[in-house]
Amino acid sequence: MQSQDQNSIYKVLKNYIPNSVMANKNKAKTWKYGYNEKYKLVIISRDGTLGDIYEISNVIIGLPKTPKTFDNQKEKKENQVWTPTIQPKVLKRIQSIFQWNEMPVSFKNSWVDYIEKEFDKREEGHWFLNNGIPTYITGTHYMYLQWTKIDVGHPDFREANRIFYIFWEACKADNRSFGMCYLKIRRSGFSFMSSSEGVNQATITRDARIGILSKTGADAKKMFTDKVVPISNNYPFFFKPIQDGMDKPKTELAYRVPASKITKKNMYVTDNEDLDGLDTTIDWKNTSDNSYDGEKLQYLLHDESGKWERPENILNNWRVTKTCLRLGSKIIGKCMMGSTSNALDKGGANFKKLFEDSDASKRNQNGQTKSGLYNLFIPMEWNFEGYIDKYGMPVLFTPKKTVVGMDGEDINTGAINYWKNEVDSLSSDPDALNEFYRQFPRTESHAFRDESKQSLFNLTKIYQQIDFNDSLILGQHTTKGSFQWENGVKDSKVIFSPNKSGRFLVSWTPAKHLQNKIFLKHGIKYPANEHIGSFGCDSYDISGVVVGKGSNGALHGMTKFNMDDAPSNEFFLEYIARPQTAEIFFEEVLMACVFYGMPILCENNKPRLLYHFKNRGYRGFCMNRPDKRYNKLSKTERELGGIPNSSEDVKQSHAAAIESYIEKHIGLDLDGTFRDVDIMGTMPFQRTLEDWAKFDITNRTRFDAAISSGLAIMANQKHLYTPTKQKSKISVNFARYDNKSSISQLIR
Repeated sequence: MQSQDQNSIYKVLKNYIPNSVMANKNKAKTWKYGYNEKYKLVIISRDGTLGDIYEISNVIIGLPKTPKTFDNQKEKKENQVWTPTIQPKVLKRIQSIFQWNEMPVSFKNSWVDYIEKEFDKREEGHWFLNNGIPTYITGTHYMYLQWTKIDVGHPDFREANRIFYIFWEACKADNRSFGMCYLKIRRSGFSFMSSSEGVNQATITRDARIGILSKTGADAKKMFTDKVVPISNNYPFFFKPIQDGMDKPKTELAYRVPASKITKKNMYVTDNEDLDGLDTTIDWKNTSDNSYDGEKLQYLLHDESGKWERPENILNNWRVTKTCLRLGSKIIGKCMMGSTSNALDKGGANFKKLFEDSDASKRNQNGQTKSGLYNLFIPMEWNFEGYIDKYGMPVLFTPKKTVVGMDGEDINTGAINYWKNEVDSLSSDPDALNEFYRQFPRTESHAFRDESKQSLFNLTKIYQQIDFNDSLILGQHTTKGSFQWENGVKDSKVIFSPNKSGRFLVSWTPAKHLQNKIFLKHGIKYPANEHIGSFGCDSYDISGVVVGKGSNGALHGMTKFNMDDAPSNEFFLEYIARPQTAEIFFEEVLMACVFYGMPILCENNKPRLLYHFKNRGYRGFCMNRPDKRYNKLSKTERELGGIPNSSEDVKQSHAAAIESYIEKHIGLDLDGTFRDVDIMGTMPFQRTLEDWAKFDITNRTRFDAAISSGLAIMANQKHLYTPTKQKSKISVNFARYDNKSSISQLIR
């Protein structure tokens, strides 16, 4: 079942701050714009008040307090929608601050309030009633909706974009953030929104540099000439500084004389010579790893970041451009990065890593994410053209009554229903389906869907399982945690403790009477639950690694068909991590084996884990290679156990084991061979599924999860690999006799 929360792109946090604190500080208007360390939230309110508190993509954001009056409150509820204000014709004729200065005082008096209010909305944001609901948009969003000219005229108000801009404002307000990494759908409006922000920043900032990058230099230039320049030219005179050079520049847009905020106090100033230049520029660069190297940037527009193909590398570029946004430890500029993703081998893998490194829930000691950015993903159903009503809200499911869209057209089906129909129609063409997923993703895994032709295994089944898991609240099916020796006494009793920072992910733990079941034989400890299941492990020997090098250690637990109180033929544990030392990893693997009372099969080319088990008296837990009889094992194999990874036969058997398991237990069994056609397989570990999808038998070292999970399958099926006894080549014929009469007769 899908959670209702999964159809929402943000949460409103109730009672996040004590009511008394909220009331007192709102009365005094002492809430400060920026990151609030005490309450761990980012305040985007500029008027000193605090209202609703949103959680968007693991960032807690405080909005301003809802006002008591709204510009459109006199409209009927059903007519309360976002509507841009038409610029007065008399003001439209004025092209510069110099022309304004030449106008009569009476003229200025009649329009100064209007202009001043526009400046206030630009800075503080704007409230309006949307179908009776008080709705806040940031100042940047207001500039986009009210003053940005796009290819279809005025932009539409969309709830998805409202959340996007609130998140972006939080990135700007948070002194720990370098900006955002936005995983988008096709035609979401990102190029226009980011271009609008570039112009907005450039026209209010002195001595600044605004940069533009895209998947190619030609794309960056096109964004500059077709979006940035027209947006700038369409600004009203009171927002637009005097431009240096041509009206339609090709390489650089330079603002030399600023548009000062026109107020009642300065409306009479006419001395143009006293105006200081902004000295702010907007330009674009060709796509390369070193674009903008050595520059200082106020704002970086980073478009189509998921489509950088070799030899260009978005990861390398970000390492360079990130330094352009800071002075020492102080962040002085922000990056708005956004893109759909290419196939993984066409730039998508690098963007995927950058996106994952931007998770705001995972921070270092400086409070920053690994990349410095904050990631944001908005599912396609929230921003899909043709399925947004006149209030900017998505029509997710087929409505009971016809809904009027923002374009005035009727909407009779839901975005999700449309999407599912498209998926069904492309089910026989995996590559076309994966491209559709990447263009219009409903989940992050959709966005990074890879080409099917390069997979060793059945991608259709793997992705069926991944999509099914995406529709679940996996936290209800798996638990993060860690294992410890009871009271810290080694080799005593192992206990499992749920822990959000734990490295183990488990979906089943055995009943009390099955935990820590071991037995002694000749002084060696053996697992007593081998009949229930086994572990597979991909180990490592060296603790320290060069930055960016070294694979994770991986451990998987899997059950067999059994008659105990345990699932059958299911993976129940996933561990993919690289602790600070190899010894920590060895001990954690050992504790897991002891807790479940199950043996382990691991590769013996990295023997330190096997020595760890042996030296602690647990040699009986380490399975011997199942493809050889005991008398055919080498001396080391008899001593330690394990299976070599260099043997081609082992590699093929390992891959075949995973392939067979996927066919039988993953996704849907449309032929009804192993289970009913409508019953989905059970495999809650997404990282392992994704590893299977990418597995390359010619380069196995990168796929830790695939290695360990395959070994777990082989351990449970060891009887399939046991060599058969060769028949004797000596033929012995026995005579047969007919004993019906009193004398035996030889049967010839």
